[in-house]
Amino acid sequence: MDTVISKDGTQIAYKKQGSGPALIIVSSAAADHLEASQLAEHLTAQFTVYNYDRRGRGQSSDTAPYDVKREVEDIEALIEAAGGKACLFGSSSGAVLALEAANLLGDQIAKLYLYEPPFIINDSRKPVPVDYVQHLNSLIDDGKRSEAAEYFASEALGIPAEFIEYMKADPSWNKMETLAHTLAYDGLIMGTTQSGKPLPDSRWIIQAPTLIMTGENSEPLFHDAAHALVKLLPNAEFHTLSGQDHSAVVMAPDVLAKAVADFESGKLAYLSRSFADS
Repeated sequence: MDTVISKDGTQIAYKKQGSGPALIIVSSAAADHLEASQLAEHLTAQFTVYNYDRRGRGQSSDTAPYDVKREVEDIEALIEAAGGKACLFGSSSGAVLALEAANLLGDQIAKLYLYEPPFIINDSRKPVPVDYVQHLNSLIDDGKRSEAAEYFASEALGIPAEFIEYMKADPSWNKMETLAHTLAYDGLIMGTTQSGKPLPDSRWIIQAPTLIMTGENSEPLFHDAAHALVKLLPNAEFHTLSGQDHSAVVMAPDVLAKAVADFESGKLAYLSRSFADS
């Protein structure tokens, strides 16, 4: 993997592949660049893809104290390596980090592709606890990585306890434990947007063309969040991926990549804003 150095000296590792306009993949919580490797492969027909490990993950280093702006600076360093302008693709909490980057970096962002930002804006799901980040950090400080991963799965993902026990028996749980110290990072990125209250009107001032996607089979909260966000962004459109759910980055990367490529080329038959407003 290649590397860039962020403003605070953090080394950010990335894999570059493909040809065409630059697109940076921003991973979700508890994921490194490997989760999006198949998506990256599918996108290479249309883009020069920069698939990177967020700070504290994989082959990237980390620098304390954490601040969301430092993660935006990581993306900015990748954009500079890409020639000064790039599209961003973000999934789940990574979509919210991509939003923050677009808000701060302005014209450096050509387009935004967002898959299921996990905002909780109504009573479709219980809010994340107010002390969520503090509790995660406390568990990590005590060396309780598995407990931190379990708390994330329960409170942030809303997974019932009986299913978490099945998850803990899967080898992928080990990876979640390895990345557990970064779960609080995504909690800070989400801020108060998982509190059950409407999205703030003025948090993101973004002019870049934006495609907001959800899976047809995903929970109502993701559809509600997407509809709310598309109303706030002046150049946003909404699209549903038939038959998909929140796992589409891993389970249906070809479907996601086609939607991104079609939007890039202007061929996507997206749902109209009038539908999103209904």
